[in-house]
Amino acid sequence: MSRPVRVAAVDLGASSGRVMAVEVSSESTALVEVHRFPNGPVRLGGTQHWDILGLYRGVLDGLRAAGTVDSVDSADSVDSVGIDSWAVDYGLLDSTGALLGNPVHYRDARTDGVPAAVHAVLPAAELYAATGVQVLPFNTIYQLAAAAGSPQLAAARRLLLVPDLIGHWLTGAVVSEVTNASTTGLLDPRTRGWSTEVMRRVGIDPALFAPLVEPGTVVGELTSSVLADTGLRGPVPLVAVGSHDTASAVVGVPASSGRFGFVATGTWSLVGVELCEPVLTDASRAANFANELGVDGTVRFLRNVMGLWLLQECLRDWGSPDLRALLAAAAESPPLAAVVDAADPAFIPPGDMPARIAAACVRTGQTAPDGPAATVRCVLDSLALAHRRALRTAAALTGRDPDVVHVVGGGARNALLCQLTADACGLPVLAGPVEAAAYGNALVQARALGVLSGGLADLRAPLRAAVAPIRYDPTGDTSAWTAAEDRFDDPS
Repeated sequence: MSRPVRVAAVDLGASSGRVMAVEVSSESTALVEVHRFPNGPVRLGGTQHWDILGLYRGVLDGLRAAGTVDSVDSADSVDSVGIDSWAVDYGLLDSTGALLGNPVHYRDARTDGVPAAVHAVLPAAELYAATGVQVLPFNTIYQLAAAAGSPQLAAARRLLLVPDLIGHWLTGAVVSEVTNASTTGLLDPRTRGWSTEVMRRVGIDPALFAPLVEPGTVVGELTSSVLADTGLRGPVPLVAVGSHDTASAVVGVPASSGRFGFVATGTWSLVGVELCEPVLTDASRAANFANELGVDGTVRFLRNVMGLWLLQECLRDWGSPDLRALLAAAAESPPLAAVVDAADPAFIPPGDMPARIAAACVRTGQTAPDGPAATVRCVLDSLALAHRRALRTAAALTGRDPDVVHVVGGGARNALLCQLTADACGLPVLAGPVEAAAYGNALVQARALGVLSGGLADLRAPLRAAVAPIRYDPTGDTSAWTAAEDRFDDPS
């Protein structure tokens, strides 16, 4: 057996970033969170931005901490680094490599109405046939259309998505990792290459985009200045992982067979199945499913729904009450009293989520929830119903009927949501690991370093040995959920 390796898995989420020190062997894997730091929008001049330099500082601090964790090897370095983050957002670099302003946050209002304008030039059906991406107003293609004519875009010579930008600063490498690139609406999922034809038709310069790399590629080594800043002992390679956090999270699903559905849940719920090739039919477009690329040539055929953002925004509006007590009260609230469309773009912006949920209920002929507990129950029932609808639709579109649902990410901690998802789907739910993205990130690194080999089933083997998901079996039949779904589809 080869010696274990210790890798640093950088996992950047929409509300926080974290760096994990992960030891991986052919037998098992162990993860320690060494640094966590906040992330969130910064409003300036009416535009929401990301504090990208703050994120970079958090990454450096985390790498420094990762090098001090006791290990089977020396305690002043890591064997490699990998980075995953949320999708679609980007930084623009000028001809000297300087960053042209802080990246704009995907929840910014600049793309309001932009998809319709893009589709007037490139019809939605043609765009889907070329890229297979779910229509979401913040997709990179729409962000770039919104930025057309701006001085920043005119001065830009390179566009890097967030994990590639951080990786560029760490190593100097200029690449685009394919799983995150597949969310832009500018990539062909069949060839796994940029769609320059789409770019030209919507007026985007193909020269902005860096060469694509697949997960598992060693893209460079940490620079001498980064080694000095972090105290790490070089050389330390940067490995391209599934840099879209959901791509890494799906690698981090401890599945024992291919017949599983997944719910990667946190701020968003991404719900779907793992395929070998994209589905680009009119039916999948009408169902608004995305073909996001995964590790080892796979496709994550999924639908984005709003996820725990709905709950997070409610809690913020209520002044951050005791969540445990609120969930206990929600569990005692009447089930399925009201449901909303958890994929409705009306819920994307921040602010006054309880009022928007109440308005959506009234608009669909339902009684608005009365008070926080009922609102939380409405949110969780709605998310479970959205999970059911997405998985049932995915099965109908692909012919792949899952026999189990793996819930990974932050939502795996929410026992009520997991039980409701099992009840709604009529399938067992296996919840965990919470840090699936970091595990998946680390496993791809370990294979690049030669500690692991084989395909995804082999990669997941040491994970199955290390984590024990919590099982939730469905209670009763699904008739109440069917009725709720019928009411949701036809509120009259």
